[in-house]
Amino acid sequence: MGPAIGAATGLLFAALGVTAPGTAMAEADLATATSVVEAHKAIPTFDPPGAPFDAKTCMAGKKILSIPVTSAIPFVAGIEEALVEAGKEVGVEVKTWQNQGNPTQWVQGVEYAVSNGYDAVGMTAGIIPSSLGPQLTAAREAGLRIYATHHADVTDAPDPMADLNLPISYTEVGQIMAAWVIEQTGGAANVLVIGSDDVLPSQPYWKSFQAELTKLDPDSKATYYNVTVPEWATKIQTTTQSALLSDPSINYIMPLYDSMSQFILPALAITGKRGQVPIASFNGTPFVIDLVQNGDVAMDLGESLGWIARSTLDAYMRDLCGLDDAPDELYVPFLIFDKDNAETAGTPADFDQGYGDAHVEGFRKLWGLE
Repeated sequence: MGPAIGAATGLLFAALGVTAPGTAMAEADLATATSVVEAHKAIPTFDPPGAPFDAKTCMAGKKILSIPVTSAIPFVAGIEEALVEAGKEVGVEVKTWQNQGNPTQWVQGVEYAVSNGYDAVGMTAGIIPSSLGPQLTAAREAGLRIYATHHADVTDAPDPMADLNLPISYTEVGQIMAAWVIEQTGGAANVLVIGSDDVLPSQPYWKSFQAELTKLDPDSKATYYNVTVPEWATKIQTTTQSALLSDPSINYIMPLYDSMSQFILPALAITGKRGQVPIASFNGTPFVIDLVQNGDVAMDLGESLGWIARSTLDAYMRDLCGLDDAPDELYVPFLIFDKDNAETAGTPADFDQGYGDAHVEGFRKLWGLE
């Protein structure tokens, strides 16, 4: 075989996604993948995100209005509920602005905060502050502080309309998910990834996953499909079915956000792949951990909603109290739930079970409550 023919043959095998005869497979770094997985199976410990302070004294009389991206998503509603409860521990009034994801309702929330003497507006889990520029400018001119939490990746530029940006590391989430897939498949994974480009951190999350997959196992591959949030109920199933039928070698499915899993399961059943192609995802939403318990989902990387709420309130209070050590990232550890530990989240699973309680005592001490 001449050089030209050899090169053409190599391109053909590459296009088919298979290894040419006689070509050595790159060895996956299973040791590193396993190490990452095991590290995130351990109950998290508490590492104080700042210096202790007398929260009850410096927050006396202050009020915070929290506006979630929508009250209709159980994961988001759970964060809000935990945030209100954490405020009660300190004696701070935290009110949730109930809404159904309509930007007009977010505007109404900001206007309510301005006209009702609130000290700050916090936006949770997806609202991009700059999308409310005129209203937030008016709020700032009225003396309110503007916050955004759990809305972006740490690699995203801070939103200039927020006085405090608290992203989480979706980059780290992508790395953990890649390690899991490699560890579970033994290398040479072929992953179907479904994301939503209308959710700000989706692209950095996906790119981090892809980069880590390539680094730890060059023979693995992943294919990304974009399904926007309003299309989840109508397009995730059909997208999954088409992908599985066109590429029977897919051996793992990773929806970026775990609530997508409910639309993937019917596709697995219709294509005869249920029980053959595992699902792994991120968020720790209780009904998905229930799916882990019954074997429909292999793994859900969880984040404690109680931990998110306390970390958010801690940062808000540090800013409102005039401390100069407010963090630039939300302090939230990630915990793997799989068949070995999913029952620790409760049956049915709860938003805040299975993570231990180090954060409860830790934040209380940090705030001078103990």
